Amino acid sequence: MSVQAETRSAGFLDLLREGRAGRSAVMAGGISLHAVNVFLVATVLPSVVRDIGGLNYFAWSTTLYVVASLLGASNCARVIDRFGTRGAYRLALGLFMAGGLICAVAPVMGVLLGGRFVQGLGAGTLSALSFTMVRVLFPQPMWPRAFTVLSLAWGVASLGGPAIGGVFAQTLGWRLGFVAISAMAPLILLLVETCVPRERPAMGTQPPVALVSLAVLGASAMAMSLAGAVREPWLSGLGLAAALAGLVLFARREQTGRARVLPRGSTMVTTRLGATYGVMALLLIGVNAEIFVPYFLQRLHGLTPLHAGYMSALMAGGWSVASLMSGGTRNVRRVTTAGPLVLWAGLVLLAWLMPQSGLGDGGLAGIGLGLAMLGGGIGMCWPHLGTAVFTAAPEDERNLASASITSVTMLGNAFGSALGGMVTNLAGMAEPSLAAFALFGLYSATPLAALLLLPRMRRP
Repeated sequence: MSVQAETRSAGFLDLLREGRAGRSAVMAGGISLHAVNVFLVATVLPSVVRDIGGLNYFAWSTTLYVVASLLGASNCARVIDRFGTRGAYRLALGLFMAGGLICAVAPVMGVLLGGRFVQGLGAGTLSALSFTMVRVLFPQPMWPRAFTVLSLAWGVASLGGPAIGGVFAQTLGWRLGFVAISAMAPLILLLVETCVPRERPAMGTQPPVALVSLAVLGASAMAMSLAGAVREPWLSGLGLAAALAGLVLFARREQTGRARVLPRGSTMVTTRLGATYGVMALLLIGVNAEIFVPYFLQRLHGLTPLHAGYMSALMAGGWSVASLMSGGTRNVRRVTTAGPLVLWAGLVLLAWLMPQSGLGDGGLAGIGLGLAMLGGGIGMCWPHLGTAVFTAAPEDERNLASASITSVTMLGNAFGSALGGMVTNLAGMAEPSLAAFALFGLYSATPLAALLLLPRMRRP
């Protein structure tokens, strides 16, 4: 039976039938490799700086990785069109492995940054391939379930990534950490060669490469990162203004130019597709408040780094569990409305409890509940947001829409973390109570803004 013809209701077991188990493993393996790498590198970077120096370029490791990932994701459809699905995986996994090995042998920070850029090219392509494979390899009734698998894969990786990174940072050495993450690539490639069909999917006519738009978008992300890293208010304001100006310029180019990063209508919230991307970005920005949780738990509540790290992982657990529970629901309207409300309630709870030092076990349990609500709120929506992107995109640009989910995710995470850095720096990290209240209080507005876009997202 063809993908288009299959219209019956799909369950999770259907992802394992008729040869789909291997395809599901490939899809989950690609996103897991990217996720483990993100969390592992974040854990070992302090050890890298102590060993080879380059503290002034600490943030550039993440920024270059994000920019390269955007470049890789935006060209995913072209790579599939030219090399086929298997060839695209070979290229993405090869770049990822090569970049990781460059990082492993880097004698100075400059070489490591080059390795991170190459690694980001592979990771961005790999992540976009995972989303593209949902549409290419599975019938439409299975799309929410397949997106749930991707959420589960990311959640499991985010739980294990910090622990794996800690082992390499403290005992085995950070260089072996990069070797280990690179060694996972051939294992996924073996799955690709045995489970992914040889047939080359029809990708349609590909638009020109939007190099100028990608450069503008990358520069905007870097300006936002710099705004979040400095302590002087005027510099933060200047960086924020530059980042917003870059986004406006990018949106105009996307609306008028032939070479685009996103499908038509993506940068206008008046369209269904633009509203869907807006909801995704706003929810991602909201949950990015979680990256500051380990710091607040250690400074305000006296937790050890290990305990703080795993308490913050409750967000990832909530995301995975909520995705699993909502992925098969037929009442999409109800869960996509409840999701932002749950996220908002979690942020309000954290804004109330996190600034209060010495809460005891009951207060810490409340903080844990707030973190689980953060993940649960976005997890309820995520499987259905991905499906909405596929169905709202123009028919001739659905391949571009598949890859663009990675771009929107990267941008949401980059801007969310950078904005959080700016808020906490301006509030004063030396006064963590004030910084915690300002961070969670401000971010509680993002899920409410997402609620305002939901009616436009649901329009036929």
